[in-house]
Amino acid sequence: MRCPFCGDLSSQVKDSRSSEDGAAIRRRRQCDGCAARFTTFERIQLRDLVVIKKDGRREAFDRAKLARAVGHASAKRDISPEKIERLVSGIQRQLETRGDEVRAEEIGEKVMAGLKTLDHVAYIRFASIYRDFSEASDFAEIAEEVGEPPEPGKLL
Repeated sequence: MRCPFCGDLSSQVKDSRSSEDGAAIRRRRQCDGCAARFTTFERIQLRDLVVIKKDGRREAFDRAKLARAVGHASAKRDISPEKIERLVSGIQRQLETRGDEVRAEEIGEKVMAGLKTLDHVAYIRFASIYRDFSEASDFAEIAEEVGEPPEPGKLL
């Protein structure tokens, strides 16, 4: 594992523990070259996913991009990072079990479904970008669709 500080290729694992409900292993490492400590995560990757965009372009699935989108939608909301991480991991696992290619629309719908059960404001924020709202009535329609607030602690 390359040290992010000095670039040395040798490091020692100082601590390992399960994270994300067992879907990943968190490793605390120390560089042999500069003695700096850093954290790495190991996740199971079932397949190399390819995302088919609306215009037909294909690009590799990027978990970080999915996490950023969910993070932006849930910014300044009382949603724990663990719940967001579980949502992103759940979506990624669902996609990986379906096949090697996935449409961008399918990813967007899965994010919307997850956010709808997690936080209604985050759901509306994401929907406004994903569905390209252009008028105030678009917000009113999606707000009516939301209905009752989600149960506390319920995820997906």
